[in-house]
Amino acid sequence: MDIEASPGSLPYLPGTGRPVPEAEPELVERWRSGGGELVELLSLVRERLGGVAAFRLGPAPTVLVTDPQAVQHVLARHPERYVKRSHRARLLIGDGVLAATGEAWKRQRRLLQSQFTGTGMRRYEQRITEAARTTAGRWDGYARTGQTLDIGQEMRRFALDAIWRSLTGHPLDDGTERELAAVAAVATALPTLPADATDAQDAVAADLARIDAVARHAIEAARGGKAGPDGPGLLHVLIDAATERPEYTDRLIRDELVTLLVAGHETTATTLTWLYLLLDQYPAAREQALVGGEGSAGRRQAIQALVHETLRLYPSAWILPRHATEEDSLAGYAVEAGTDILICPYLTHRDPELWPEPEHFDPRRFTTPDGRPAHPGAYFPFGIGPRACLGLQFALRESTVLLEHLLPVHTPAFHSTPTKAVYGITVRPDGPTPATLVPTLT
Repeated sequence: MDIEASPGSLPYLPGTGRPVPEAEPELVERWRSGGGELVELLSLVRERLGGVAAFRLGPAPTVLVTDPQAVQHVLARHPERYVKRSHRARLLIGDGVLAATGEAWKRQRRLLQSQFTGTGMRRYEQRITEAARTTAGRWDGYARTGQTLDIGQEMRRFALDAIWRSLTGHPLDDGTERELAAVAAVATALPTLPADATDAQDAVAADLARIDAVARHAIEAARGGKAGPDGPGLLHVLIDAATERPEYTDRLIRDELVTLLVAGHETTATTLTWLYLLLDQYPAAREQALVGGEGSAGRRQAIQALVHETLRLYPSAWILPRHATEEDSLAGYAVEAGTDILICPYLTHRDPELWPEPEHFDPRRFTTPDGRPAHPGAYFPFGIGPRACLGLQFALRESTVLLEHLLPVHTPAFHSTPTKAVYGITVRPDGPTPATLVPTLT
């Protein structure tokens, strides 16, 4: 869903402002020699220099932006000055709406926008619910037999089923699920692939071929009029568009299909996995979420707060790169044309000046008055502005519906838990999440 910003009152004063404070080279070199995650360097830069700061990984400085007002300025008030040049997942999603730019992005966004708000979302409500019921039935079986399950795999299975039903009208079958495991494989591999585009393509060629085969089969089935038991899906919207818009070639339809698969299941699955790991550390939060009666507005609000607090700690998009197309004044600092900008929701969400005890998991931040900062640039797990994630409402709805089915009944007892996070396209747990299910005590 778009989070539209009204025109800003900040003056546009090109060529004015102080130089952006820049981290000393020794800090960057220490980070390089330690081989740590990029987020560790960004955290040090923010801690030492504040919410608008620069550092150098190459000849030109990169500006890190975590201050809420500066975030709003870049993403929502002046997106035409700070553009998205490419997407890290382009190898996987091609020219899909996440990677598209300029007029092509506007056309693609306009087509998909209506599918994820209002009437469009109601069309997929039952499909999400059926995917949640399928997962709940599977968990009942695990609980009866004492079988070990992997929570992360279960969350991916649910989220993939929900988006597949919404795309095609069909429930996810075992064969399609096996083939679409290639989506997660490529997404996980992306940060470590060779810099050369051809070498990167070759490294994941087999997985990309599997994904292409699934997409081709789904497109052919939809074009042949084979709507699923739930009726036509999002894929049919794309195919219908091709009759009037020549740009919707089979390749672009494939790219949009894969984009929706990636965006529609990977981020949701990761969020739900983190949520269950956090509830294992903070069991009182589960009890607080289940105080209201089944189906009550109070319970739904409390469950949504669980999701929002998880997204605060582990936002779907933990880093948002932009490129300054012209000089600007940002929070009183001069930004030159050509500057690379890194917006980091992960660090903004953990700023102690905005969020007291930021490392503590406390869903009540989202249910109590004044529990969270009022500025829109302080909490933006799906981005803000015209390029905010299209699937915001879809992701929140599927997470809430699944938790309404599972939380009151089953509690995972983890055999082991990951010890750290991996910062790729999403922030994901580093390792498996094996567990058995015990009855939830309320």
